[in-house]
Amino acid sequence: MRGRIEVILDYAKARGWREGENVAAWRGHLKLMLPSKSKVAPVEHHAALDWREAPAFMARLRAQPGIGARALDFAILTGCRSGEVRLALWDEIDTGAKVWTIPAGRMKAGREHRVPLSEAALEVLKRVRESRDIGPLVFPGAKAGRPLSDMTLTAVLRRMKRGDLTVHGFRSTFDDWAHETTAHPNHVIEQALAHTIPSAVEAAYRRGDLFEKRKALMDDWAAYLDSPAKQKTMETTAALAAE
Repeated sequence: MRGRIEVILDYAKARGWREGENVAAWRGHLKLMLPSKSKVAPVEHHAALDWREAPAFMARLRAQPGIGARALDFAILTGCRSGEVRLALWDEIDTGAKVWTIPAGRMKAGREHRVPLSEAALEVLKRVRESRDIGPLVFPGAKAGRPLSDMTLTAVLRRMKRGDLTVHGFRSTFDDWAHETTAHPNHVIEQALAHTIPSAVEAAYRRGDLFEKRKALMDDWAAYLDSPAKQKTMETTAALAAE
């Protein structure tokens, strides 16, 4: 709210409708008098699954029926946000080139984002194609021509008795796994998550999207999620899913 007021007052000054300092400005003004947001209210992160539990979770997820489960599977495999997945169109996906191109208008950073598709992600798309009539939306909702709601993916987690998790939190799971267990560079991981580059200078010089390097990263992620390393836990959770 304060930020919006600051912009409005700056606009009014630029148009000649007011004079003087901006009373809503943070830097050099309110920042010197008011506590930071983190001191007023602790930052609350999205609940995320521990990366060590991810293979077992995926085994259970893939036993779940429904388009919502397929959408969640695809979101986890691609590291994308819920809205990007739920509004995905078949026209954006080139299965031959194994790439999904998300237009700038649907990206948080406002830039087109190419997502490399692993074989596991392509398999999810294949399952969706075989299970329903194909319309423009990859993951259509119950109403014709309408996408899935955000609550549909949350409902999948609740059916799995994992209401303690959030869909967005799986991006953190991917981030933790990549940083803690792989040698993939930080800037490749950040690019895979479509994070903005904080340095304006670095952003100006980085012209490419590191697609080939991100492809290797996402293939490694898919392989880990399908890893037999947690076989005992996976067998237990798969049995629970069948009950």
